[in-house]
Amino acid sequence: MNSEYQISEEEFNLREEIYKYLKYWPWFIVSVFITLLTAFVFLKFSNSVYRSSATIIIKDEDTKSPGSGISSFADLGFIDGLQTSSIENEIGLLESKRMLTKTIESLDLNIEYYAKNLFVAREIYDNVPFRVSILQLNKVKLYDFVRNERNNFIIDFKNENGVNITNAKSGEKFKLKYGEPGNIGFADIVLRENKDFLINGNNEIEYSFVINPISSIVSRYSSRLEVMLVDDNSTLIEISLKDEVPNKAEDIIDQLIIEYNKEAIIDKNLVASNTAEFIDERLKIINFELDSVESDKEAFKENRKLTDIQAESELFLENASEYKKKRQEVLTQVQLVNAMLNYLEDGSNSDLLPANLGLEGDGVNKQVTNYNQLVLERNRILEASTLKNPTILKLDQQIDQMRSVIVKSLNRLSANLDISMKELDNEAKIIQSRISSVPSIERQYRGIDRQQQIKEALYLFLLQKREENSLSLAVTAPKAKIVDHAYTSGQIAPRSKVILFGGLLVGLIIPFGIIYGKNILNNKIKNRDELEKKAKQISIVGEIPKIDKKQSHLITEADRSVLAESFRIAITNMQYLLINKTDKQKGIKMLVTSTVKGEGKTFTSINLALTLANMGKKVIVVGADLRNPQLQRYDVGSRKQLGVSDYLINEDLKLNELIEQTKYNKNLDFLTSGSIPPNPSELLRHRRLGEMLNMLEEQYDYIILDTAPCMLVADTFLISQYADLTLYVVRASYTEKALLQFPIDSKKAGKLHDVSFVLNDVDFANFGYGNKYGYAYGADKKSFWEKFRERF
Repeated sequence: MNSEYQISEEEFNLREEIYKYLKYWPWFIVSVFITLLTAFVFLKFSNSVYRSSATIIIKDEDTKSPGSGISSFADLGFIDGLQTSSIENEIGLLESKRMLTKTIESLDLNIEYYAKNLFVAREIYDNVPFRVSILQLNKVKLYDFVRNERNNFIIDFKNENGVNITNAKSGEKFKLKYGEPGNIGFADIVLRENKDFLINGNNEIEYSFVINPISSIVSRYSSRLEVMLVDDNSTLIEISLKDEVPNKAEDIIDQLIIEYNKEAIIDKNLVASNTAEFIDERLKIINFELDSVESDKEAFKENRKLTDIQAESELFLENASEYKKKRQEVLTQVQLVNAMLNYLEDGSNSDLLPANLGLEGDGVNKQVTNYNQLVLERNRILEASTLKNPTILKLDQQIDQMRSVIVKSLNRLSANLDISMKELDNEAKIIQSRISSVPSIERQYRGIDRQQQIKEALYLFLLQKREENSLSLAVTAPKAKIVDHAYTSGQIAPRSKVILFGGLLVGLIIPFGIIYGKNILNNKIKNRDELEKKAKQISIVGEIPKIDKKQSHLITEADRSVLAESFRIAITNMQYLLINKTDKQKGIKMLVTSTVKGEGKTFTSINLALTLANMGKKVIVVGADLRNPQLQRYDVGSRKQLGVSDYLINEDLKLNELIEQTKYNKNLDFLTSGSIPPNPSELLRHRRLGEMLNMLEEQYDYIILDTAPCMLVADTFLISQYADLTLYVVRASYTEKALLQFPIDSKKAGKLHDVSFVLNDVDFANFGYGNKYGYAYGADKKSFWEKFRERF
């Protein structure tokens, strides 16, 4: 049974909590309407943001491939490991402001075009009736115009002789003709018609253009650009950009890829160009040496009248063929090593080393490859930096160290070749002893022929490498292969559903928060429920609604207002409290008091008396507040009359002479408080007070005592002993909750007896059952807007 009761009570409390907010439903409706309207206006006037993206693959460079621009270096032994930089470096290059600057300059994106329709100006990119070209730009003046917001120009096409351009900020006008240059303050521009323009049916559109510094555009798009690796195990890269104009974002991404490929091709061609210069230089030297040797050979034969020395010495030279071959190879390597050493001595840190010359030894080839990689990195960074950049200094240090290592490796290789040459020389001595019978002429001839063959072999080798290098220059394959061209996936902001839902949520939260905060911070009694919870020991006989200033504060005969009905209900409830006293022959004394002043004691007393008088009862209102009398406010003529205090002091005064019939009702009389005495408490202890009340009991059905606030003075407690019923007035939104403990304690201590609450000045939204269920006896039916206004 207890469990069921507890569940029922909890359910009831939950309903009451919900009702606290539901009764303010107009607040919620207005708040939701305003927030949704605000969200709709925001969506209407805000610019949509789109996300455009493209996907590329960074191709790996194969240094051994014949089509590669660095294959010649690999064969020459100068390069090893000059392959694609780490993917993080390529991402960093794509995100760099230098690449973005080239892209912005290529597309002329520092010039922005706008179309204003009604109140909103939106950027347009493709469909614009004109194009602006900058012939000459003064950057200093441009920054000054931008700082003062004078870089926006409005186009007027109504000029028959050309176009009027108006500075939107300063109002300065310029007249230009299509195709002819004109000055707008900081730049010389040319205006051209856009033949691809699709005519818009709305003639009220206002077109304008804005010229910004390239650096500001780069900074704007740098924060919106994202370059990320799609997969850690691949070189697949996604480039995305957020912008309000999707076509513009797509063009930026595509152009960024083009600029990246251009730079990659330039880097590859730079290596091939340096190789070509080295090969051409060596070909000139070898060609000169080869001509000299062939001339010596020709002169030798002519002087000695030789024809076919080979046939004569073929038998002897068969054993020496292998020696010649090995010696030739070693000599070739020696020449290449010496050439490389000379090139290293004459070159600087910005020069690439020649590669693919055929040096033996993988160690030297790898070192030259790494050296050229460092030189390329240094030259790339130096384009946007100075020699004092810490990165440049670090690279210079690495290049010097690598150069020293290469020199040591070449010296080591040269020493190895010298050893090989000595071994071949020893072998040559053996062969020489076998052909000692060959005439000295043959030996001299073979020496000349040997020199010719060496020079000729080196010459042909360099010619082959020159052709391969020329082929690599002709092949300009892009480094970034496009997987997906730039496309727009859709709108990412503003998100309409989220914003509208957020507006709805905020619209509900705002009144909820206000009501909740108001309830939390409120320390005053608001309605009947709160009064019952705070003071369960004292019953409530009635609620009195709040009255507008325009309405009458006094009840009239046949009054059908909510105020009159609330006092009738209070009187009906009081009958149950006076059930044991209604059979007595004398009148009933009602004491009306409150905790502090301003809670409506006199108002309650007068209207309670009027209600009883309208019912045919003989009623008198006694002004028992001798300190701050308020009864005189309702009868101007009584302010100078004698009253209770005078009666208590002067025993010669007759009570009937002090009673005054009111103008409100023939059954209602007033006995005012009279003169303000210096000792009210002593007067109220006078025996004449009891005698006065006894006499009034004989003459009236109801005696209503309008007393002083009982918390402030002890006067009321002196009178309460004579009262049959004590009506304790509590004013809604005025009486503090903490003050309710005072009447509870007073009743418990016996200072007040037969106490009942009257809740005064209750807001219509909190007023009893009539408002909750939409029924109030005697009240005219109100319109929706009147009810709505009452809620506020």
